[in-house]
Amino acid sequence: MNAIPIPTIDYASIKTRQQATWNEGDYGQVGVRLQIVGETLCEAADVHAGERVLDVAAGNGDASLAAARRFAHVTSTDYVPALLDQGKRRAEADRLDIAFETADAESLPYADGTFDVALSTFGVMFAPHQERAAAELLRVVRSGGRIGLASWTPEGFLGQLFAIVGRFAPPPAGVRSPMLWGSEPRIVELFGPQATAIKAERRIYNFRYASADHWIDFFRAYYGPIVRAFDNLDDTGRRAFRSALSDLLARHNRSSRGGLVVPGEYLEVVITR
Repeated sequence: MNAIPIPTIDYASIKTRQQATWNEGDYGQVGVRLQIVGETLCEAADVHAGERVLDVAAGNGDASLAAARRFAHVTSTDYVPALLDQGKRRAEADRLDIAFETADAESLPYADGTFDVALSTFGVMFAPHQERAAAELLRVVRSGGRIGLASWTPEGFLGQLFAIVGRFAPPPAGVRSPMLWGSEPRIVELFGPQATAIKAERRIYNFRYASADHWIDFFRAYYGPIVRAFDNLDDTGRRAFRSALSDLLARHNRSSRGGLVVPGEYLEVVITR
């Protein structure tokens, strides 16, 4: 019997398309509203003054700014230079000393054990080659150092959102869902063999908007995956996509006083190397 060939995954091509997607809209408008997650993660990871901290797939720098406020020596990295520029402007406004460097989460340009702490808030989870990204985080953190991650859960609002996005804009074949980073068993698979301890806690970030339409219009303008999905659909598809998003938001809205309050569950993880 002839063996069935296993298709290879062109990670480089996938990454190029991802970069283009995150350049759509302006993720910084979304990211700046997630600042509380970076602050909470720095507390969970127990970031100390003087520690060397790397923020991976940092976006516009939520965790970077939070670590710098604790007087750590911070390097903020992303593969989208425009987002790093936004982070730099935020740091300058707050008079925080942060180094901003373009870098790929799957191929970090740093020597083994360079950092005391590595952080990522809703960033590294989108790296297409999950094992390689996890290995790079482990490699650049010293023995006894910590890795702090905030990742949306598969069961939560964002997991359901990306399931809808995937119906209208199918993801690349063969690539694992980024939402797996919000699953405790997957974290153990990726980091367990080189970890001395893993602490995981489920937390909530509340999306607070004027209405479902406000949320959709905001994300339609600024959030790359949703911008790209809308742009690639015809008018009928856009109406169906918008209706699916509106239904999802209505199901999750917990506000009883008007407006929109949607809990977004994420997994906060601290791994001790």
